Amino acid sequence: MANGIAETAPAASSAAPAGTWRTEDWIAVYLGFFVILATLVLFNTKLIDLGQVAPSFRWTTDAQIASRAPDWNAALESVPAAAPLRQALLGNDRKAIEAAAAQLAKAAGRNTVAGTLASEIRGHAAATPSKVFAWPNLAKALWIALAWGVVAAAGVLLIGGTAGAFLAGFPAVFALAWLARVLAGNGLFIDYGVEYVIFALLTGLLVSNTIGVPGWLKPAVQTEFYIKTGLVILGAGLLFMEVLQAGALGIVQAVLVVTVIWYVCFWLARKLRVDDDFAAMLSSSVAICGVSAAIATCGAIQGDKKKLSYVTSLVLIVAVPMMIVMPWLAKKFQMPDLVAGAWLGGTLDTSASVVAAGALISDAAMKTGVIVKFSQNALIGVAAFILVLWWAYKAGAKSGTKTDAGIIWERFPKFVLGFLAASVLFSFFLPAEAVNGTRSALTEFRTWWFALAFVSIGLETRFVDLATMEGGRPALAFIAAQLVNVVWTLLLAYLLFGGILFPLPNIS
Repeated sequence: MANGIAETAPAASSAAPAGTWRTEDWIAVYLGFFVILATLVLFNTKLIDLGQVAPSFRWTTDAQIASRAPDWNAALESVPAAAPLRQALLGNDRKAIEAAAAQLAKAAGRNTVAGTLASEIRGHAAATPSKVFAWPNLAKALWIALAWGVVAAAGVLLIGGTAGAFLAGFPAVFALAWLARVLAGNGLFIDYGVEYVIFALLTGLLVSNTIGVPGWLKPAVQTEFYIKTGLVILGAGLLFMEVLQAGALGIVQAVLVVTVIWYVCFWLARKLRVDDDFAAMLSSSVAICGVSAAIATCGAIQGDKKKLSYVTSLVLIVAVPMMIVMPWLAKKFQMPDLVAGAWLGGTLDTSASVVAAGALISDAAMKTGVIVKFSQNALIGVAAFILVLWWAYKAGAKSGTKTDAGIIWERFPKFVLGFLAASVLFSFFLPAEAVNGTRSALTEFRTWWFALAFVSIGLETRFVDLATMEGGRPALAFIAAQLVNVVWTLLLAYLLFGGILFPLPNIS
């Protein structure tokens, strides 16, 4: 495909006419709620221990622990209770290190530097590589692969695709997603906040830019289908009351970031002669929450899927240096924890990256970042609705046709409704016991859908197209807007979370 980002099979959704219950958006809603309801049933019936469904991906080598031991010992030097742990670190005995770290973590407490560091050391010591590759752990991943393959194939069949062709390639896509999670589970990458989405993208890129994507694999490369289903499940983790109780400051910052940065990016894109559809997807990805917002925008404006693939790849590639550099800058310039967290939450594009980067600074920074990021995530539906109205009236003005409620409804991305419905269900209608009891399992389940999606993005992307599409102008607009975002969000973080305009919120 000369002008495209990827050579993939036609999207399964093209087989069904728009406006029916069998579009890709609707099927993503059905599948997402099937996973949610099945998880709730398993929780209530206790048929499966949901706490044991997630495979372990964390691993740290003996050499890595030995290389980190001097730094850990130096950090614990002033802590009298850390003497047994420091002695164990000198001996390089993993079992002794794990036991001593557990004792110190319990004695020091969770909200102390010593307790946090001890928990980190314990996690590294306990994460032997052999546990990741042990059969019981591998079996968990295989069961999820089987379940997700059946669920996704049913969705492809309902949309109008060929389930057999999809299932022929799905194991390979899942294997790449599994490999990405294994790579991201290494202790070094965990400490630096490099998460699985980056490795999922890189594994896909490695295939697509070396041997190419074979024909039998292409039907299973369904980026939007995977991520839309994952986004519906993500709604179960976005609890309105948690966002509101955490404070209005996060919501204020989210609104100001989204509004200003969206228009800045759109203006820059226009100045660089990027078309409006492309500019809208770029703007949403920068201003709201990366890939998810770009896909919601593409659905709202009925945009070009080739351009969407470009935007999603660009988001993830730019995210890599940001996840590493921003926490380092926050510590280098000794930013207040709340300010640093708000800065990370407003600029990094996924909740997982915010958690990982914030944890490198402090618990308070991590919590503040999550508050801001959740507030921005909650704006996906609002942004999609505004874009639907704008693009519908814009299209109507060009064609001379009247824009009515039916046209607006047809344009609105239905998976966003699923995302909002799941959030409402878990925020207001389910007991706290069910919400808390299914949280970790649903997080694991949606992570698999996202991992499949990010592998697919890599498989759809060619470096040469990223560099040459429209002369590189979209990439330039995105990067320039991201730089503005970094500065603007930092200013807002100081004003709102630095005690300048308002009293410091109680986040510890």
